[in-house]
Amino acid sequence: IGHQVWMAENLKATHYRNGDAITTGLDNSEWSSASEGAYAVYDDDPANAEIYGNLYNWYTVDDGRGVCPENFHIPSDDEYTILVDYLGGESVAGGKMKEAGLEHWNSPNTGATNESGFTGLSAGYRTGDYGEYINKGETVHFWSSDFTSNENAEARRLDYNNSSIDKGATNKNGGFSIRCLSDETQTT
Repeated sequence: IGHQVWMAENLKATHYRNGDAITTGLDNSEWSSASEGAYAVYDDDPANAEIYGNLYNWYTVDDGRGVCPENFHIPSDDEYTILVDYLGGESVAGGKMKEAGLEHWNSPNTGATNESGFTGLSAGYRTGDYGEYINKGETVHFWSSDFTSNENAEARRLDYNNSSIDKGATNKNGGFSIRCLSDETQTT
């Protein structure tokens, strides 16, 4: 997309790049109090992982062992901004990144054209405060590699009811999707 090379789907890694297993199987309380890397599958249903990928807390993003495949990395917020700018800005880029139609998004899936080929799917997320799974069909959150405070990190969000892509600081214990970016990507 532009000069960037993105993975074609959300990350499904269950191990760090060095082969160490990423913690999984945490109950709601364990999830919301975790302080090291972990992943979950929406509603603990393996079919969701196959379609939407895994949901990771930010401690997985920040782990030096790396979760993206060789020659890929978790994009910074600046790298997301390059994508968003290339697609025409925050108010329309989300629609160009979302899969068109209603197979994986709730109606109305506003502005969805997927003209970028990014094929964002509404994976939902796992809340950081309570460990609950919510909003599949309505939203997808993507971690960036940036953090804003001890409790918060940067993420981008696509929603079913608008064509924008939003960004904001969010709880590091949230379970969000990861879309890896090639190391070969140019910055302009």
